[in-house]
Amino acid sequence: MNDSISDALNTVRERIRNAVAESGRSADAVQLLAVSKTKPASSIRAAYAHGQRLFGESYLQEALAKQHELADLDIEWHFIGPIQSNKTREIATHFSWVHGVDRLKIAQRLSDQRPHDQSPLNVLLQVNVSGEASKSGVALADAEALAIQIAALPNLRLRGLMTVPAPCHDPQQQRAPFRKLREMKERFGRVGLELDTLSMGMTDDLESAIAEGATIVRIGTAIFGAR
Repeated sequence: MNDSISDALNTVRERIRNAVAESGRSADAVQLLAVSKTKPASSIRAAYAHGQRLFGESYLQEALAKQHELADLDIEWHFIGPIQSNKTREIATHFSWVHGVDRLKIAQRLSDQRPHDQSPLNVLLQVNVSGEASKSGVALADAEALAIQIAALPNLRLRGLMTVPAPCHDPQQQRAPFRKLREMKERFGRVGLELDTLSMGMTDDLESAIAEGATIVRIGTAIFGAR
């Protein structure tokens, strides 16, 4: 397993390097978040042994069990799934980043429940750029007002935006929703919201996301195999 994960990581990193070079960005412009949900702690340990430090989880109880088992490793944990109100305390306590905030109520709970001896929780506003009814995320028209409210919360640090667009296999069409998110980030900067992160792009569209300014790509299948 170690060798297969090592080879997969090398392949993904090469894809990222090529996409970054093609878009004319600096070599360190994009971070790789390994999406390890449903995968055993042993797979995370294998990826860690090959230099991976950022891991994304979506299922809280599963994630907490892995965190306990892997407590000897210096991992930066990201929560990337939908957030229920009864899960906010554990998420606020045990994660460094949250990628899926799309309601003020959830953001307020995360801020209130973030332990005071920890640095502010890094959060990303999830935007439903494709307008799909089945997808989480704040609507495009409501995103700015919500971002301003979240940015004002004391124990959170609004770092940027994330999205999960509708699947698409045409590279040019893939770029359109990512472009919307980048343009939104730029627009927010003009109203005083200084954001540095765009979490967008997965196994099938990471090149398109990087071309439009992704700073974090969330890769699961290409590293660990299908769920």
